[in-house]
Amino acid sequence: MIEKQRALLIGVSTQHQINFEDSMEELKNLAIACDLEVVGRVEQHLKVPHSSYYIGSGKVEEVVTLIDETQVDVIIFNNELSPSQLRNLERKIPCEIMDRTALILEIFATRAKTREAKMQVESAQLKYMLPRLAGLRSALGRQGGGAGLRNRGAGEKKIELDRRKIEEKITELDKDLNRIKSERQTQSKKRITTDLPRIAMAGYTNAGKSTLMNALIERCNKSEEKKVFEKDMLFATLETSVRSIRLEDNKTFLLSDTVGFVSDLPHDLVKAFRSTLQEIIEADLLIHVIDISNSHYKEQIEVTTDTLKQIGAEHIPVIYAYNKTDLIDLEMIPKPEQEGLFIAAKKNKGIDELISLISQKVFTDYIICDMLIPYNKGDIVAYLNENAAIRSVAYQEDGTLLNLECKLTDYKRYEEFLRKD
Repeated sequence: MIEKQRALLIGVSTQHQINFEDSMEELKNLAIACDLEVVGRVEQHLKVPHSSYYIGSGKVEEVVTLIDETQVDVIIFNNELSPSQLRNLERKIPCEIMDRTALILEIFATRAKTREAKMQVESAQLKYMLPRLAGLRSALGRQGGGAGLRNRGAGEKKIELDRRKIEEKITELDKDLNRIKSERQTQSKKRITTDLPRIAMAGYTNAGKSTLMNALIERCNKSEEKKVFEKDMLFATLETSVRSIRLEDNKTFLLSDTVGFVSDLPHDLVKAFRSTLQEIIEADLLIHVIDISNSHYKEQIEVTTDTLKQIGAEHIPVIYAYNKTDLIDLEMIPKPEQEGLFIAAKKNKGIDELISLISQKVFTDYIICDMLIPYNKGDIVAYLNENAAIRSVAYQEDGTLLNLECKLTDYKRYEEFLRKD
């Protein structure tokens, strides 16, 4: 069994920072998600972070002593370090140094599975590295097979990473990503021609989006094969998964599960994953999944809302799904400002109510009518049985009388069979 690397967390609490303790706790969870063992934390209260070291010079000496005493492998700063801060710290500190941005990038690097996701992460990492070439000593000594700042693999090829090579690699990656983006847009246009509503789930990382998607799949499709990966950890989902959800009344929509957001998500990472988040941008409806059992869910709502604005999705209608209600006493929680549904995806609670609300929001072009289909047009009856909600059937002398709810397009398509009396 490979022994986990030991990490020390370092944060500066400034006068204007309200949620410092929460931010440090999230940093710990990010480190754990990166398979690190957190052995301690160092905090300092300053008006503003130190310009040279982020923490004061005296605190730097304390950290050096603590590293020696606790056998720490990596120290992680709660904010993004400037290139000069990183260089100065590397002269003083005898172990690997990461900041919050590098840590998030590393998590994405280790979780990325598809070629596109790996390329997106590598592009973001190289853009992060570019202004920091004078620092990042050991991390730039060799490159671990593409994405990844911390080089834990064996047998990696040592190369000289200079500015020119990084810029060339970024150009190459961005060119390939633009090509993939074009292919994705072509696929997206094909899905649009199916005339199916498109619904995307968004929310803070680990809010339960994948669990909710699986609950909807189980409720409507009864298929284990279509379920997506879910796990109780930050950034369990990096790739977008799209599933067709067919309701009992034959109404169908496309549901997308997307990467979760986090506070201080690196700008280049948001930019890099923009094509992956295209499912959100082009959605007809968003389900904003919120972990209401988290005491800081309001701040997480703000982070998600701000990120949606960054990618240009703030205009899309939203259903707020307050998840994990099975973990709390709802009567103890103040009523959320945003109106929404209370659900427990893991326990399949509130799923029917969510489906009903989705139907009200996206299936607005459905019409209830009567159609009399001649007996020699059995193919039309078969089609409507498959694609409309049949409310009643009566067999008459001149054909099959259907009372049904169907799409406007089907209503117009079979208008000649409408019974208007």
